[in-house]
Amino acid sequence: MKNFLGCVFLAVIGLVLAACSQSPAISETDAQTHGNGATDTETVEDLDTHLNILYWQEPSTLNPFLSGGTKDIEAASMILEPLANYDENAKMVPTLAVEIPSQENGGINDDYTSITWKLRPDVVWSDGTPFTADDVVFTWQYCTHEEFGCSVSNYFTDVESVTAVDPHTVRIVFTRTTPHPYGPFVGSLVPIIQKEQFKDCLGLRAQECTEQNFGPIGTGPFKVKEFRANDVVHYVANESYREEGKPFFRTATIKAGGDATSAARAVLETGEFDYAWNLQVEPEILDNMTKAGKGRILFGFGSLVERIIVNLTNADSSLGPDRRSQYLDGTNPHPFLSELAVRKALSLAIDRSVLVETGYGDGGRPTCNVVVLPEEYYSDANEECKTQDIEGAKKLLDDAGWVPGRDGIREKDGIRLSILYQTSTNSVRQGNQAFIKQMWDQIGVETELRNIDGSVFFGGDAASPDTYYKFFADVQMYTSNFDGEDPTQYLRGWRCSEMPNPDKSWVGSNIPRACSEEYDNLVEKLSMVADREERIEIVKTLNDMVVQNYWEIPLVHRARVSAATNSLMGVELNGWDSELWNVENWHR
Repeated sequence: MKNFLGCVFLAVIGLVLAACSQSPAISETDAQTHGNGATDTETVEDLDTHLNILYWQEPSTLNPFLSGGTKDIEAASMILEPLANYDENAKMVPTLAVEIPSQENGGINDDYTSITWKLRPDVVWSDGTPFTADDVVFTWQYCTHEEFGCSVSNYFTDVESVTAVDPHTVRIVFTRTTPHPYGPFVGSLVPIIQKEQFKDCLGLRAQECTEQNFGPIGTGPFKVKEFRANDVVHYVANESYREEGKPFFRTATIKAGGDATSAARAVLETGEFDYAWNLQVEPEILDNMTKAGKGRILFGFGSLVERIIVNLTNADSSLGPDRRSQYLDGTNPHPFLSELAVRKALSLAIDRSVLVETGYGDGGRPTCNVVVLPEEYYSDANEECKTQDIEGAKKLLDDAGWVPGRDGIREKDGIRLSILYQTSTNSVRQGNQAFIKQMWDQIGVETELRNIDGSVFFGGDAASPDTYYKFFADVQMYTSNFDGEDPTQYLRGWRCSEMPNPDKSWVGSNIPRACSEEYDNLVEKLSMVADREERIEIVKTLNDMVVQNYWEIPLVHRARVSAATNSLMGVELNGWDSELWNVENWHR
């Protein structure tokens, strides 16, 4: 088996290396017109004042409330800021706030039902107007509008009200005891938007406000000069930024396109770019590239887990848009993935060590959990998945009545175990797909592989049939994670109410369409429990419910892997927030 998989891997690597040797990260013309951050009609004289970033998955919007795609959230984080960020150690640091509220400083009341944030008085928007508590209140109103499918609505589930105590004080009141009240407005997923700019973009109008979504006014170190969706973002320094002398770079560019391998090459070998994001590239290729001596690889372990999401609803195209991949109160189950035995067999058949060895190297570890860090939350109840068990998977299917047909593919009651398996376009993911297909072949499961451009797959276009939200496939693979050290909001993502559907513009965090009253009740209990040890046990139990029900199949605990040129200083790769969380400190 491993000899065969090794051949598949070498073939994939050969194709990647051939592609890399034939084409640069961007065309020579693009390097001349955009590589230094200049627009088509101007020239940047001092390249030391320009920051050149490559995100090979193309940002499609600069409004993070419209998309759960990391490439959109991080491109926006150059402009928009939250009240606090998470640093590289998962600790909260104040951003637009003066300090992190606590009971000790009077920011959290005795029964944990409210939190009060004091805002920095020296902050103005990039258009020169004051940043006030009214902007924070408006952001809550914007995301929680009943006609808007906000991508982070789960961060506001228990919020009863957000009020401006005075121009520089905001009080958030919760509907019940909330021992970890730092969900709203903490981290790059939930930044503050300007009330004046977005006041006419509430509800159904949110998607229509292209000018606002493509050019938000922010408080961050940069502001948008030009945004071409799925192509390039040109930034200029925000002259109204609160820290004197920052950012150190006067202009910046996020260039999109190519793939992870060509992005790595553009920093490590050619030096065309200062920074390249999300280098999900085979370790052998990265090691060879670093020998050019132009750049360095950065690793940052956080909560990232590469996983397979199982569609528990019927994705058959014959159902039409009114029923396809929709829960419909449990009346539209998947014809075979609704069986626990089938889902478990798919997991048992996978050799996760092969995926790590060939696709991640030191940047990955086999995992059986969806909550992997902080370590105190790690459950040891699922370790069996780290050992591939082909015979055990076959027995599960045999016992469930799935018998091999004449072509070896299992079937029951006229239904074949035939899976459409989709993911975003990336050499490591395509390599993983190829391995897993061969593993599933061994247990009698037929697999059709599909890959979709990342800008589309992770985009927020409600009209596109190819987003991971729509999930018009049987299984799909990608990475998901949570900000900061508390997984409460993340675990809320599997509640019944968080399923994407047309009424929510196909936005939601419960991608497998799982629904368990027991899970919902327990995650709500977690939201109210203050005792540390009890919280830890509840987190472990919720993790176990997700993975032992095989709503999702964890594969690899991934580090964030990016590259920076040797001349770029101040970068602190963050596994818990936007990689650009401290871009104002980057310098040569």
